[in-house]
Amino acid sequence: MKKILVAPLNWGLGHATRCIPIINGLIDNGFEPVIASDGVALELLKKEFPKLISFELPSYDIQYAVNGKNFKWKMFIQIPKIISAVRKEQKIVAKIINAYHFDGIISDNRLGVYSNELPSVFITHQLNVLTGSTSWLTTKLHKRYIQKFNECWVPDVENSPNLSGKLGHTSEKIKNVKYIGPLSRLSKKTTQTVYDLMVLLSGPEPQRTILEDKIISELKNYKGNVVFIKGVVQKEQTIEQIGNITYYNFMESHEIETAFNESNFILCRSGYTTVMDLAKLNKKAFFIPTPGQYEQEYLANKFKKEGIIPSCKQENFKIEKLNKIDLYKGFSSNNEKINWEQLFGLF
Repeated sequence: MKKILVAPLNWGLGHATRCIPIINGLIDNGFEPVIASDGVALELLKKEFPKLISFELPSYDIQYAVNGKNFKWKMFIQIPKIISAVRKEQKIVAKIINAYHFDGIISDNRLGVYSNELPSVFITHQLNVLTGSTSWLTTKLHKRYIQKFNECWVPDVENSPNLSGKLGHTSEKIKNVKYIGPLSRLSKKTTQTVYDLMVLLSGPEPQRTILEDKIISELKNYKGNVVFIKGVVQKEQTIEQIGNITYYNFMESHEIETAFNESNFILCRSGYTTVMDLAKLNKKAFFIPTPGQYEQEYLANKFKKEGIIPSCKQENFKIEKLNKIDLYKGFSSNNEKINWEQLFGLF
């Protein structure tokens, strides 16, 4: 079997979870996927695919600002550290390729995971990288990296209506871009409603914990049944029942699929992977974008303006705001199937 290296960025859990359908697609089409990442992204995929070979890559060690207003500048001062990690990544990937004779690479936003000797794919929903007044610069730099790959797969449709908006669609076309359709590890199932609300957290610290503490405080005034998934991937799963709330540190794919389908409403970040999951399952939700993260703020505003999902700033969240969910139409189910055989033809 041809070996394909699959390497998601460790930035929250979104990049890793949207690689799950890709890994399954590779297996179903006779390839041998090999996982490479770091941190919680690597741990998550090792739990999902315990029989697959995996490698640890250098961490980008991206740290968020406590204050959302400082997000951009906190990111900019970390650029030298990120570039250093990318260079280390390139060296390790070159050694892995030489030792294990790979036939292709799929990188989800890991800038250093490519090879001039092998077909290499870059996955991103951000052809435009929004950073406020410096968006032109970050977009230009990102484009330079994208063009090092044979193909760039955008997990969205090319035409309107679409999910990524201006993030995944540029006025100037990029030659190696392919729109492959939204990626989701989840499937819509007909089930009885068990939970009135599902809280789904992920993302880098300290913002994940800040939001967790705020929501727990607000839920004291909530009467319905709640399943609360903290998004903290650890060696063992923990489950704790406190009153009307069932807490999980993390769930594997089959468990989270069940929880999604059994929940009436979802309270979560407006990350793009979550957006794709909600669209696949035709769910209603409430978004709280990560403070200062332009991408999530853009998506939250986009779906609010379109009358699909309500949202608010993290500091303004009150449990009563969930009453707005019924005033919005929610996502329409997305049933478009990805042609894996055609995509993997590159290899």
